[in-house]
Amino acid sequence: MAQLLTLSRAAQLIGVTRGELQKKIRDGDLAAHDGMVDGAELRRVYPDLCLEESGAFERVVQIKEQAFGRRVRERLLPSQEVLAQRLFAQGQELDSLRRHLARYHELLTTVRARIEVLEQDGAAPARELAGMLDDGLAAVLGSQDSDDTVAVMNDMLRVMTAQVTIRPSGHEFFVEGSETILEAALHAGLAPSYGCGNGNCGLCKARLIAGQTRQVRNTDYPLSEVERAQNYRLLCSHTAVSDLVIEMVEAQSPVDIPEQQIVARVRSVASLDADTLLLHLQTPRTNRLRFLAGQNVTLGYAGGGIDFRGDYPVASCPCDDRNLLFHVTRADAESGDGFAARLFAGAVHAGDPINVWGPFGDFVLRPERGLPLAFVCRDAGFAPVKSLVEHALSLDCFPEIAVYWAATRPGGQYLANQCRAWAGALDHFSYRALDADNGADAGGRAAAALVVADGALAEKGIYLAGDHAFVDAARDRLLAAGAPSGNIVATVL
Repeated sequence: MAQLLTLSRAAQLIGVTRGELQKKIRDGDLAAHDGMVDGAELRRVYPDLCLEESGAFERVVQIKEQAFGRRVRERLLPSQEVLAQRLFAQGQELDSLRRHLARYHELLTTVRARIEVLEQDGAAPARELAGMLDDGLAAVLGSQDSDDTVAVMNDMLRVMTAQVTIRPSGHEFFVEGSETILEAALHAGLAPSYGCGNGNCGLCKARLIAGQTRQVRNTDYPLSEVERAQNYRLLCSHTAVSDLVIEMVEAQSPVDIPEQQIVARVRSVASLDADTLLLHLQTPRTNRLRFLAGQNVTLGYAGGGIDFRGDYPVASCPCDDRNLLFHVTRADAESGDGFAARLFAGAVHAGDPINVWGPFGDFVLRPERGLPLAFVCRDAGFAPVKSLVEHALSLDCFPEIAVYWAATRPGGQYLANQCRAWAGALDHFSYRALDADNGADAGGRAAAALVVADGALAEKGIYLAGDHAFVDAARDRLLAAGAPSGNIVATVL
């Protein structure tokens, strides 16, 4: 029987992106059936596949080698109770298969006995049928087929991780280790509806259509009798025991994200280079910031009044909603930004309360299009780009990601090591750095020329981030080269 896998499970198993598999399906290189792929088809398309070197297998090996240490148990393995339930479910499947095989064996025995009766009556067709049956059984019993490694690995991964399918969007993600369903959805780059993330507000409730869940965290929010009868769960307090199908609300655009006001605490202030500071804020556990990658917020020093405020793009991924990162530049402080001036004056310290208002802005990904991505930025325009790149990597649906980072001073790519690390670890990621003058177009045309030289403009989603001169010059160069205007998204900092 063919081993059918979802695209998400197949990508996880062989260690490629889901976007790569989708591209092969569109190009006709990989056959798919109702969104599923055959294990044998995977082996045909990837003949050199070595599961022992795939990302999924390496994680299993890591678990074995570290002898189930505490951190491994917490981060990679489900709880003992969930693991036991998944193993029990697989045991039920195996028992059902054994019973079916026993019935088929009984049926074959009955058919063989009936044929023998017919043979005794001298029926020629019966002798022919008996020969076919004997030859067929001999072929099955004498088969030397090797084990279906894809099927074996898939069964093992089903014990380690549960797959969740969302309706009506059709999005898929995996619940790993001791994650709650909400945490897993955020880590996968999705935008579910939620509030506190701590079982108090009820905004993350969703209807369970199929599968089994288990409550792993206490909650103070009481579901109504009607909600319980309709199979609702709080995603922040439940994990997946088996593969799930759930119905939940997702943000489709910035208008779906409500404005929020929270008080965060300074975790640290560190220097990225001589002119750029990294501000790390941490939100309360019960009041996190919900935002889309690439959006901005307003930061204000608590009690400092309007003179100590500034607007900044979030430079971190929404998948870690408690830890918010910002790149604040000396140019911000010199332009009259009171918050940045206070930061560079050394007047902001760890533990200080910071007011956060937002989010706002529509410089966000368009994952439904699944186009290769090109991010073009200058100086601290990398801040929202970093958030978008991390989000894109979490979504795992883009076949290519490229970053073109221009700097107006030598060494101005203050996180170049991070970009090089992405490029070194990911086959579908590339990074180009270039020096740019601070003149009329601020390097915009030069940066855009690199995108043009790499080709396929009509098939790329292009994101521009920088000052007005840079963004305008880059957009003009791209449009003149044939890039569709609808494929270009820009933000001015």
